[in-house]
Amino acid sequence: MKRIFLAVLLLFTLIGKAQSTASKNVSTFTIEAPQLNTSKKIWIYLPENYSKDIQKKYSVIYMHDAQNLFDAKTSFSGEWNVDEKLDSLKVPVIVVGIEHGNEKRIDELTPFKNEKYGGGNADKYLEFIVKTLKPYIDKNYRTKTKAKNTILFGSSLGGLVSYYGALKYPETFGKAGVFSPSFWFSPDIYTFTEKQPKIKTKIYFLCGDKESDDMVNDLTKMKRLLDTKRCYCLHLDKTKIVKGGEHNEKLWRDHFAEAILWLGY
Repeated sequence: MKRIFLAVLLLFTLIGKAQSTASKNVSTFTIEAPQLNTSKKIWIYLPENYSKDIQKKYSVIYMHDAQNLFDAKTSFSGEWNVDEKLDSLKVPVIVVGIEHGNEKRIDELTPFKNEKYGGGNADKYLEFIVKTLKPYIDKNYRTKTKAKNTILFGSSLGGLVSYYGALKYPETFGKAGVFSPSFWFSPDIYTFTEKQPKIKTKIYFLCGDKESDDMVNDLTKMKRLLDTKRCYCLHLDKTKIVKGGEHNEKLWRDHFAEAILWLGY
C-alpha cells in the first residue's frame, strides 16, 4: 500500500512540474453550473484565423474530460492533442472542453445508475451544457448555432454521455463522436434507444478490439439497434473497430481527426 501511495504521489509531482503543451489558441474560463450546484472550468479552442475574419462563424464541438484534451500537464495519462490536430488540418471549428468533476465524474457522465458504481446524474450535466454553457458560448463567440453545426464528443463514459445526450437533445446536437462508449454501465441505454421514434443524429462510433471482453459486442448491439430506427441507406453512422486498439488516450488521439472530418462541420 505504501508503494502504491508513493507511486501516485510521484505521478502527481511529475504532472505538477510538467510544462503546458496547450497551443496559443487555447484559453480557459470558469462558469457557474447551477444545475450541478458547482462551477465548471471550461477550455476553449479557437481556430487560427478567428481574430482575423471577424465576420466568419464556426461550428462548435462540445467535449468532456477537458483535462485530457489539450494539455499534457493536466492530462491523466496523455492528451488528445486536439489543438495541434485541428491547427494542422486548419479545420474551422471551435472546441469547448468541459472539465470533469473529479470524484463526481461518474455521476455526471452516466444517464442511468449502476448497482455497483452508482451514477445517473447526466441529465443535470447535459442540462448545464444545453441551457447554461451553450447559450453563453453562442453569445460570446461567433458560432453557428443550429444542430447540424453542433457536435457532442467524448470517450469512455464521455462516449456514453455523448451518445445519450445527442439522442436526448436532437434539436441541439445534430452529430456525435462516440469513442469507446461505456454501454456496459447500464442496460437502460438500450431501452432508451428503443423508445426513440426516429433517430436522425449523425454518429461516429469507434472502439478497439483489445479494450474489454464486451466492448465490441456492446457497440455492435447498439449499431444494430440504431439500424431499426433509420434507413441504413442514409449513412448517418460509421463504426470503426481498431485492431489492437486499447482503452486509452492514444486510441482516441489517433482517430480524433478522421472522426471530425467524417462528421463534417
